[in-house]
Amino acid sequence: MSIPVVTVGPSQEAVVEGLERLQGPVTVVRRCEELTELIAACQSGLAVAAVVAEGSGELTTTLVDRLGAVGVMIVALTDDPVEMARLHSIGVVAAASGIEPAALASTISEAVGRDQSRGRLGSGLHAGFSDAGADPLPAPVADIAEDWSKNPGKIYAVWGPVGAPGRTLLAVNMAAELAADGQSVILVDADSYGASVAAALGLLDESAGLALACRLADQGLLDVKALEGAAIQVFTKRGSFRVLTGTTRADRWTELRAAALSAVLEQARQIADVIVVDVGFCLEADEELSFDSMAPRRNAATLRSLELADVVFAVGTADAIGVPRLVRGLAELEAVVPQVSARVVLNKVRRAAAGRSPRQQLEDAWVRYGPGMGIDAYLPADPAACDAALLSGSVLLEVAPDSELRMAIAGLVCAPVQQNRNSFGRTTRALGLHKR
Repeated sequence: MSIPVVTVGPSQEAVVEGLERLQGPVTVVRRCEELTELIAACQSGLAVAAVVAEGSGELTTTLVDRLGAVGVMIVALTDDPVEMARLHSIGVVAAASGIEPAALASTISEAVGRDQSRGRLGSGLHAGFSDAGADPLPAPVADIAEDWSKNPGKIYAVWGPVGAPGRTLLAVNMAAELAADGQSVILVDADSYGASVAAALGLLDESAGLALACRLADQGLLDVKALEGAAIQVFTKRGSFRVLTGTTRADRWTELRAAALSAVLEQARQIADVIVVDVGFCLEADEELSFDSMAPRRNAATLRSLELADVVFAVGTADAIGVPRLVRGLAELEAVVPQVSARVVLNKVRRAAAGRSPRQQLEDAWVRYGPGMGIDAYLPADPAACDAALLSGSVLLEVAPDSELRMAIAGLVCAPVQQNRNSFGRTTRALGLHKR
């Protein structure tokens, strides 16, 4: 069966005419005058491949992902080796402008066949655009660099349902504890509704580091040096970690496109042992919220982070409102990201909200009404330590190193700290958090 192809670029008419004369594996169904016309033709379902014979500089990661969402592979013609490398990094197949028509037809056939077999074409959700019929695919569009280390960094996503369960508190202090444990860490604020990592750490957030990294990734210009330049280094008395601050205004959520964020996170894997991502609460895919099936998704950053995460820390407030929200949220999370590996964290555990022996009360309720998974950590309420940390723009490790809350977070993510369970047990017994 012949592959329908659309083309753009008048300067390479000889190549296009050669494709038309082949009467072989590809068929040119339309010649477009400009890139916008080509995009419209692709979205109408006219073709499964596009040949950009001129103007490859206009191609971005988001555009490639957008066309991939409707099942279109892009082949661009250029003789510039730098541009070829950039195109390859954003998922475009690059070929020399003087390529023979038969060779170009073969390149198109191989590219379409390869990506269809990988399942990379035809998915709306992985593209960060609305598509009511899409299934989730965690794979990013851009190919991973060949010089990747054998042990790429792990991605820890910190998620929680609507409300204020303590997502940012947990994410910030997880990053600090992992750094104190000797690991290289990048903390990413991907909350498209209320980014607050910068405020929690007392950082100037005049420019959003994550938005800058996403813009560079969208252009195929993000490398290790550029990523390090976009991040802010945060130092504690026991270590340091990098921070990609979130958007400074909620209306800038469109800068956090899924394809670009994927490239940022995959690049971060190369330079960090752990990437901690603070994500938003909302898991809606936006299909019913948009009249345009190709409109950007407000929650694309959250959904993509959860798809790529090796572990999702699901945090909820330990009270009569927070626990039911977390139970419902976990069901939604599993429906949206079926492959999710979730660790449940109950935050703000206190007698006043859960009754006498709060841990036992919470465990009994969780066994009876919970989603069938265990609770991995109980974080005791410590408003004094949290207020001190927020006031000083620091982490618990700095302002309250001996607090039971800090020890609980450290014990959740750092194995060596779990050796201090005896001292931690004394503090939990003092609060009535131990089992009876």
